[in-house]
Amino acid sequence: MKKVIFLFTIISALTWQANSQEISKNAIGLRFGDSDGFGPEINYQRHLGDNNRLELGLAWHSKSDWNAVKLTGIYQWVWNIDGGFNWYAGPGAGIGFVSYDYDDVPPFRDNETDVFAFITGDIGIEYNFDIPLILSLDMRPQFNLGYRDDVSFDVGLSARYQF
Repeated sequence: MKKVIFLFTIISALTWQANSQEISKNAIGLRFGDSDGFGPEINYQRHLGDNNRLELGLAWHSKSDWNAVKLTGIYQWVWNIDGGFNWYAGPGAGIGFVSYDYDDVPPFRDNETDVFAFITGDIGIEYNFDIPLILSLDMRPQFNLGYRDDVSFDVGLSARYQF
């Protein structure tokens, strides 16, 4: 019986600690990563509950012969490691647009646009400073549907202002 009470006490304490972190109501900033040619991302996070949030991203990339835009939405669970140090993970999805302007390269696409969807996930770590700044490092595997039909792995570094 003593073991059961001890185990219950330990589980209760760990559960209380996991739910005691504070997620900022809003955070906005930049995520610097590179996957399939997509570069920086304007990133917004919105607090949904005690330990979850929604992350929205708008990525873009421009070269001389093609332009691309990608919209991403990710639902995240956040767990506290220690103090302002957290880790997070969650599923997501999005849509993208790629516009080609190849005139002299096979298959001779001229002003052609592709639309694609993707399924993604996110796992990362973050540090929530005492000032309104969050720095994070994450990895996003992405399964493309309609654009290259492949899997890409995007590692990104983010800096966000929280309010």
